[in-house]
Amino acid sequence: MTETSIRVRNIAIAIAAVALGAILFLATQLQTRQASLATVAQRAVPLEVALANGKPTLLEFYADWCTSCRSMATTMAALESEFDGQVNFVMLNVDNTKWLPELSTYRVNGIPHFEFLRAGGLSVGTAIGEQPRTILAENLTALSQGISTLSATETGETSAFEQPLGDSTQPRSHG
Repeated sequence: MTETSIRVRNIAIAIAAVALGAILFLATQLQTRQASLATVAQRAVPLEVALANGKPTLLEFYADWCTSCRSMATTMAALESEFDGQVNFVMLNVDNTKWLPELSTYRVNGIPHFEFLRAGGLSVGTAIGEQPRTILAENLTALSQGISTLSATETGETSAFEQPLGDSTQPRSHG
């Protein structure tokens, strides 16, 4: 091998290494921008605050094990940013027995389960399962503008569960 061909090979290897490094860096940056379900739940408004602050509310029933809930986390984080200050985003974990009265009130039998509440807590719509961002955004726009007729809600892919009858250790089924 000539000295020139060795230099060309070394330059090609260096360029490939830099390109690979850049790709890996960009991939990790993209992953960190993806919202996790835990992050979205942590930022949620407490139910008591939402019902008292005079704003409409999107109430989401979810579980950490729910694949549909996890896959919607990035969409929910984006909608939360878009409607910041206009709509409360409340998340209630169905595995927490504290929320049994709400599970019964809103007849939750699959998750994610979304309830659209006017200011003061009156339910004006329900969506169950994975929802397209456009449907959620239309409903949130209507809700924030005080329009009581929401666009058609859909039933998407859900994770089913049975409500425990006083037994907080009953496992949830995942469909």
